[in-house]
Amino acid sequence: MSRTVFTNATLVFPDRLHRGSLLVEDKRVSAIGNPNPGPAAAVDLEGMYLAPGFVDLHVHGGDGADFMDGTAEAFRTVCRCHARHGTTSLTPTSTVARTDRYTRFLDLCGELHGDVPGGARVVGSHFYGPYFARPARGCHPDQDFLTPDADNAGRFFHLAGRMPFVVTVAPEIPNAEWLVRTYADRGVRFNAGHSFATFPQMEAAVGWGVRHVDHLFCAMSDRARLRQSQTYPMRAGVMEATLYFDQLTTEVIADGKHLTAELLRVAYKFKGPDRLALVTDSMRAVDLPDGEYWFGPDGAGERVRKMDGVGVTPDGTALASGVMGMDHGVRTMHQLAGVPLPEAVRMASLTPARILGIDRDTGSLEVGKRADLVVLDSDLNVKQVYIGGLRVV
Repeated sequence: MSRTVFTNATLVFPDRLHRGSLLVEDKRVSAIGNPNPGPAAAVDLEGMYLAPGFVDLHVHGGDGADFMDGTAEAFRTVCRCHARHGTTSLTPTSTVARTDRYTRFLDLCGELHGDVPGGARVVGSHFYGPYFARPARGCHPDQDFLTPDADNAGRFFHLAGRMPFVVTVAPEIPNAEWLVRTYADRGVRFNAGHSFATFPQMEAAVGWGVRHVDHLFCAMSDRARLRQSQTYPMRAGVMEATLYFDQLTTEVIADGKHLTAELLRVAYKFKGPDRLALVTDSMRAVDLPDGEYWFGPDGAGERVRKMDGVGVTPDGTALASGVMGMDHGVRTMHQLAGVPLPEAVRMASLTPARILGIDRDTGSLEVGKRADLVVLDSDLNVKQVYIGGLRVV
């Protein structure tokens, strides 16, 4: 049995900071505070922060690879990339694509579920794309948008019950109600996203079983069309419903580019750290130079540019995915939006773990949980990462 004790650590709990030590035995946290480790390898953190590893609900790629490239090596490359940024668990997220690529993506999620050596664990699958509202597709390829039916759901939903399986659906598309009502009771977790739904449509979706909304404030505002319609009074939509309904959790891309500090503060105030998760929504350009890249399958997705710390459309007129790791999001929430550090870390760890339903096993520093850990210096830069108690190099 391997034993490691982390000493002189500033432990980051969900609600506080505490100076102490933490003991890891056989891949799990076995004691916290001032444990008597006996024979154990010692890691003196000299006051640095010891936080739970981050959990990313919404991630497309990194280090030149995209989960939609359709290879096991692409999956492993993305997982290794995000481990460098403190992410120890993630749900690969698809893009709009051709049906055969959707199938390959889902097959790989099943094959690689669990540990990825040297990289973040694949803890579930986020099926994202076929059930969007086409006008709200954002930077996604204009490829196979599907009307939910027994045939395509039966083909795609084979992972339900085997792992956390998340499906994004725009509530306004045909058969959305049938899809959610049919599969929510079978363990599928439904998000609303890439949608221009009205408030009543969102209220109905909550009644069907939708419980989460993708990237708050992004790809959910059809304001221009509403202003031109001469319809009064003004109507509320996805954004307002997300803030209003307590049943809904949501997420923000806290890269400092998608949302201003003021919008991050609004999201934090309305939803709070237990219903607001941080996500990267990052594509393959993470840790690569500025330039043009494929969003989605290599050679068959949509061309986007990495420029000034964010993804943009080729003409530079609109945002197109993220290009930063989760550590950057934690720094942004704490330093730019003024969120206390324990809560900023919670939004990147325990809150997304709860949204996925894996919080009994990961997401916080607790005895019995997996030793998925990230060491941060005083500026919140990642210095060390451990997955199951083993250091990631």
